[in-house]
Amino acid sequence: MVAFGTALSTAFLFASATPTAAARTAAGVIKTDAVELTLRPGGVVHVKETVTYEGGAPVRTFVTRTRYDDASDRLYTISGLKGDGRLTGDTITLTGGPSGTATLEYDVKGVVTPIAGGEELRWHAAGGWSARVEQATVKVAGGAQIQNLSCFAGPLTSSLPCTAASMDHTGVTGDFEQQGLAAGETLTVIMGYPKGTSGGTPILERRFELSNAFTVDAVTGGALAGLLVVLLGGVGLLYWTRGRDARVVGHESGALDPLRDGHFTPPDGVRPGQVGTLLDEQADVIDVTASIVDLAVRGYLRIDEQPRQTYDAPDWVLVKLPDAPVSSLLPYERALYDAIFDGRDAVRLSELHGAFAAGLAQVRDALYTDVVAQGWFARRPDGVRTRWTIAGAALTVAGVLATVALAWFTTYGLLGLAVIIAGAALAMGGQYMPAKTAKGAAALAHTLGFREYLAAGDLDRVPPDKRVEVFSRYLPYAVVFDNVDRWARVVASVNGSGGPADNLYWYHGPAEWDLSKFAGSMRTFTTTTSGAISAARQFRSL
Repeated sequence: MVAFGTALSTAFLFASATPTAAARTAAGVIKTDAVELTLRPGGVVHVKETVTYEGGAPVRTFVTRTRYDDASDRLYTISGLKGDGRLTGDTITLTGGPSGTATLEYDVKGVVTPIAGGEELRWHAAGGWSARVEQATVKVAGGAQIQNLSCFAGPLTSSLPCTAASMDHTGVTGDFEQQGLAAGETLTVIMGYPKGTSGGTPILERRFELSNAFTVDAVTGGALAGLLVVLLGGVGLLYWTRGRDARVVGHESGALDPLRDGHFTPPDGVRPGQVGTLLDEQADVIDVTASIVDLAVRGYLRIDEQPRQTYDAPDWVLVKLPDAPVSSLLPYERALYDAIFDGRDAVRLSELHGAFAAGLAQVRDALYTDVVAQGWFARRPDGVRTRWTIAGAALTVAGVLATVALAWFTTYGLLGLAVIIAGAALAMGGQYMPAKTAKGAAALAHTLGFREYLAAGDLDRVPPDKRVEVFSRYLPYAVVFDNVDRWARVVASVNGSGGPADNLYWYHGPAEWDLSKFAGSMRTFTTTTSGAISAARQFRSL
């Protein structure tokens, strides 16, 4: 008996190690199980099997799948059954009576493996029956000179040699024998042949495992890096060609004097509510707050601070001024004006809800429409962001699906992660895709210059009799630029004659209140107003 050991002999760890419970408990005995194997071209083994049995027809369960390596399973196929049996899946059921002799004939594929200098036939030729086998014999003929042979008997993973293994004098036929096999045990035969004897190869099926699905090696790592460069480069190219402003902003900024003959002239006519949308392409809560202050400063409403006790929450009444030229308001300003008053002449700030909350959505919509009408954007910024965000989300979903498919069927699951990363980058980068036109970029540059002026302007250039009006006009812009404390103190420091006063023309305080308290009142008003707008939950920055 010649032992035949190869590196592959340790790779066969079987997925189907035992017959079914029904097969193990079947009664009866097999007196003889005689098998003849003929190796044919293509690695097909033709089998003739004669079974003599008593005490009930037994059932044979084949091993049709084993572990081949870390990534694949090996498959064996049984086909073309003829004779006294019925093949169902991987099981042959004899169709004879409770005792007798059954003859079977069938083909097996996938039992040949190419090895160094030759090929190996390995098959569980006999056994696997639901009944005990008293004697099993196997004869193998391949039409070529046998290089070596061996056999094992017992459970599928057994390393115990069979009773006998030999070859005839011609060296082309191998004979194997095993005395006694328990139910479910097999006689496994191994034959070594010269290279090219049959040309057979294993039938392999990739096995899904996370460790294999996301293999990191030179190929997958290089492919991942290359795909990331291409995809993220594409996202960057999209921003470069579609998301940048038409002009480089900054070279026209610098302190910008907005005074013309002692009167305030907004740079490029930009109003406070428009400033925030122009700066960050967002219609924010602070834009609405600044617009309310601007409406008061320009004479459309008055802000009356309400008296309160020590523990009372601060509150204000917004009063509609008669004969205000509302027809001159921009659409977003008119939407805000109507949302505040809604058919009434005055309303407490704390009571702004209901119709006001619904009207805020119209204010936001009108703001986005307005920046397009002004020619600052070619398309609505919110629509641009939404489109690119949806595109990024769709690419992310496609990446997830690609990752699942690649991980399931290949070892290139990492490549799908590159698509997910690119999709996420596109979705997040969509927030920066709205691009200003040349006119919008110039307006932004001038607005930034005005911001610098507000931060460090020369206040003495404003005539004393114009300071309340001019400094009040500055204040809504200071709200947007987060500089409200400084300008509230500036406004509080003067009246029409350059001296102290109790009230402003657009802001009235309660009894025993004067302008020395205006800075604190204004800071609290803007904070409270922004909170009231946010609490409406109808206003969202898109």
